[in-house]
Amino acid sequence: MPNGLYAARKHDKNRKKIRWNDKYYKRRTLRLKEKSDPLEGSPQARGIVIEKVGIEAKQPNSAIRKCVKVQLIKNGRVVTAFAPGNGAINFIDEHDEVVIEGIGGRLGRSKGDIPGVRYKIIKVNGISLQELVRGRKEKPVR
Repeated sequence: MPNGLYAARKHDKNRKKIRWNDKYYKRRTLRLKEKSDPLEGSPQARGIVIEKVGIEAKQPNSAIRKCVKVQLIKNGRVVTAFAPGNGAINFIDEHDEVVIEGIGGRLGRSKGDIPGVRYKIIKVNGISLQELVRGRKEKPVR
């Protein structure tokens, strides 16, 4: 590395070149997360329920986690979303319109013992799923 009086340009060029070895810089600059992300970088998205699925929990737990396949309205991609809450799956029917958001795992990945599920349902037909589960509101008839 040069370290003379007029070496700043060389340092700058070198730094720019070497920064591309940093995977976080590279992903951020090339916007790779937004390109691969079904929500396209937004915090929430609307979609239509295609089917209900049960997903087995990872070891050492033994349970069937209640999830749904959702087709997003904005780009047509199909993602799997978790229905949090006791008996929450009973308030969700096929062809309902739901709002999904990230489940809160590290780096946008899945959380806990549900393999391959990155999203959770927060609204069904415009009404909060949590309110439905607690019995404070009733599901509207469409």
